[in-house]
Amino acid sequence: MEAFYRTHSYLIEHTNAPVRRDLMDQIDWSHRLIGIKGTRGVGKTTFLLQYAKEKFGLDRSCLFVNMNNFYFSQVSLVDFAGEFVKRGGKVLLIDQVFKLPDWSHALRTCYERYPHLKIVFTGSSVMRLKEENPELNGIVKSYNLRGFSFREFLNLQTGNHFPSYTLEEILSNHEHIVKTILPHINPLNYFQDYIHHGFYPFFLEKRNFSENLLKTMNMMIEVDILLIKQIELKYLSKIKKLLYLLAVDGPVAPNVSQLATDIQTSRATIMNYMKYLADARLINMVYPKGEEFPKKPSKIMMHNTSLMYSIYPVKVEEQDVLETFFVNTFWKDHKVNKGDKGTSFLVDGNIQFRVCAENSKLKNNPNVYYAMHKMELGYGNQIPLWLFGFLY
Repeated sequence: MEAFYRTHSYLIEHTNAPVRRDLMDQIDWSHRLIGIKGTRGVGKTTFLLQYAKEKFGLDRSCLFVNMNNFYFSQVSLVDFAGEFVKRGGKVLLIDQVFKLPDWSHALRTCYERYPHLKIVFTGSSVMRLKEENPELNGIVKSYNLRGFSFREFLNLQTGNHFPSYTLEEILSNHEHIVKTILPHINPLNYFQDYIHHGFYPFFLEKRNFSENLLKTMNMMIEVDILLIKQIELKYLSKIKKLLYLLAVDGPVAPNVSQLATDIQTSRATIMNYMKYLADARLINMVYPKGEEFPKKPSKIMMHNTSLMYSIYPVKVEEQDVLETFFVNTFWKDHKVNKGDKGTSFLVDGNIQFRVCAENSKLKNNPNVYYAMHKMELGYGNQIPLWLFGFLY
């Protein structure tokens, strides 16, 4: 146990989160079992350590452990938690809990056996905490940590503390909001950098960003999808090939029959693989209003713009990038469907948007909001595209 305390102390002392995530204040920390999900690379481990540092410092009533540790191949999580409680432990932070074979049962047992212990654990976005783990139903409170929004990226790069805004605030008050931002910085000076590499916090590391992201994408498929969904290793190459073909095709309706032929599998398997890729936050599936999986989506998009530049950089069309940014920033709290003719997307079932590249010709329709690229200050129903990066 002392080795774990020493590791915990070292990690706390060397943790320096570059930007404080808003999720820290949105979580109800009074719950006894809290799950923090998110795609690989968005900073879940740093988030846990930042919480420990902020709330407990080096107080030994809080302990961070990673389930990658070989110790847990010999000692059960339940016994480890019991020993921690005996030593006065109150908050156990568990990273990568899904590495345990029977993790949901172990968490349930800890919850019932140690009523004064709080457990906060991280897991992959592929995990379906309640649907696939009925043991946790009613006792776990689940939250999602996403990659950096454009707002968080701006705050990090400029030292500002711009707040987020609701969609309603942006639609009704965007001119005033922008006028509070422009005196401090011009967001357009940072937008292309964000589009290229700003979603994942590891762009701050001194390693090659694209190589690092490719490695992370492979881990998403090899570990998050294969391990959690219990898929045999021999199918790994098929899933990777599918992701590549979807990226190369760009944001269009997938030809499922052709993909099945190319990958030498069934249409049903292609649809399941696409769902896994969406759960892993590698792609987004956009449907017409009223439709959803297992129907075929009307458009497959990469989950965020950084992925586009890493997986197939020779064919990155500006309009595709802008629409991918738009969908990604809305995905957290809003429903995004395929738009009607002449529009790009339908948001929340009733708000029509068209995403416009620079110098787009448009006949202004008062019933449509126009998200305008390279526009500093909007007016009326024309809103700077970058401002939608302030939704979270």
